[in-house]
Amino acid sequence: MPSLVAVVVAHDSAEALPACLAALAAEHVPAIVVDNASRDGSAALAQAAGAQVVRNLRNEGYGRANNIGVRVAERAAHILILNPDVELRPGAVDALLAASEAYPDAGLYAPRLVEPDGRFFYQPRSLLAPYLTNPKGRLALPEGDACAPFLSGACLMMRRELFLELGGFDENIFLFYEDDDLCRRVADAGQALIHVHGAMASHGRGRSSAPERGRIFRTRWHQAWSRAYVSRKYGLPDPSPVTLAVNGAKAVLSALAFRRSGRERYGGSAAGALAALRRRSALAREGLDP
Repeated sequence: MPSLVAVVVAHDSAEALPACLAALAAEHVPAIVVDNASRDGSAALAQAAGAQVVRNLRNEGYGRANNIGVRVAERAAHILILNPDVELRPGAVDALLAASEAYPDAGLYAPRLVEPDGRFFYQPRSLLAPYLTNPKGRLALPEGDACAPFLSGACLMMRRELFLELGGFDENIFLFYEDDDLCRRVADAGQALIHVHGAMASHGRGRSSAPERGRIFRTRWHQAWSRAYVSRKYGLPDPSPVTLAVNGAKAVLSALAFRRSGRERYGGSAAGALAALRRRSALAREGLDP
């Protein structure tokens, strides 16, 4: 029984996948690549690299595709969820598995994610964190293993059994805040979230998918919609009215100034907030079954 199986969701990820899969192979971690209808040969590339490939006929979104991959990893004790633009550094897997033994009551473990500029990612607060609150977002980087209010979905390790018991990622979310939501449910189940300082991984941030027309609008749409969705889910104030008002005004000003980038960015946020207010689902926008 493998102690760990990696699940990598790909969507036009041919540029980033080779390094990600090579790093997993170097750590002797078998990989399942769930391909969200890529058009750039990502699935064939992953298969040639030795990964088990699940080919979705349409883009199912990040959380839904990860759930598919975890269900396929039937023999795994732990699952490692990571983006295609994440490369594990030597010893990262051993450090994560050692942490799971050192902190057996924890539910989620994440490595130190090193950004392209050399800094490491650590989010000091979360919209949904029910404990370890830090309302001003004061950043104090950990110097060792630490409990955290949030762990990035770019790279997470979890017991497969627990992931399935909690229902995996919320499948109503197409993109964004699915990791905040999972972190919240793990914490609500009484289990800690552990930043494993000795496990390191490089994060390409933004290199998971190739650029495509309309991507900025679509990204901002889902950010606004998902933030509203998880806020309502946990009884927090709905940010949609403010998001719509602020970004709608900025979108109009950008259009008047012929600034396409601003029009897409702010227009996407306004449209996502409006859709949330109208209770339109993200899945409906993407043509997926509700």
